[in-house]
Amino acid sequence: MNDFDFLIGSWNIVNRQLTKIFSDSDDWDTYPSSSTCQPVLGGVGNVEEIVFPETGTRGMTLRLFDTERKQWSLYWANSRTGLLYPPVVGTFADGRGDFYGDDTHEGAPIKAHFIWSGITPNSARWEQEFSADGGVTWETNWVMEFTRA
Repeated sequence: MNDFDFLIGSWNIVNRQLTKIFSDSDDWDTYPSSSTCQPVLGGVGNVEEIVFPETGTRGMTLRLFDTERKQWSLYWANSRTGLLYPPVVGTFADGRGDFYGDDTHEGAPIKAHFIWSGITPNSARWEQEFSADGGVTWETNWVMEFTRA
């Protein structure tokens, strides 16, 4: 239940995001953001808000720990749509968190995978990758490098 305790507090983030998904592109945008994460429900979850100053948008992740299954569900929402996207679900093992779920991209079904790694008291890495072929191949499309603010 304490897997995400490292994230509590304020962070500066360098984002690297693929400009076009599923197009064999190697064109990446790099931009800053900042986030604040706080525990909720007595520690059974947390809420993180991310501010993207260059676009004037915000994102929010709600993470909840299923105490019976011993796994996390991670939900994403942003200020562009106001929608809560389907969760990715998973666990941490050996300092790495892997979370999988079903989603859509431009109306087509995809698999999503979030990876947390490189976790220290002052840094962490998050990656998002998508699969359009049911998980046979994966394309990383967004990387966030966190440093403690």
